[in-house]
Amino acid sequence: MVVSGGESRDDEKAADLLFGALADRTRRDIFRRAHEGRLSVSALAREYPISLAAVQKHVAVLERAELVSKHRVGRESIVHAEADALKHAHVALDRIESEWRGRIERIDHILDEDKGDS
Repeated sequence: MVVSGGESRDDEKAADLLFGALADRTRRDIFRRAHEGRLSVSALAREYPISLAAVQKHVAVLERAELVSKHRVGRESIVHAEADALKHAHVALDRIESEWRGRIERIDHILDEDKGDS
């Protein structure tokens, strides 16, 4: 993996976790529901045609990506969205956009120089 000047491997790993977690439709929906309000994992599981264990695995992926956190209230595991989660996604996308805009500008410059030589 090539890491650009300002990025560390940790930043790259965090971006991989973040976008990997958001790549799945069910996880995006769980994140959206968690953002709307705190829900128990069992309440979330009732909303999907999958097992409780499968929902727990989806929540665990979201937790590793730091999109949600979970805490116990009695016997329930309550899931809520992390406030800064989308800011991290925005920063990662801005970094990618900046890199590609720089590449396009360099290509434009090369093409302009090539036209001048003709």
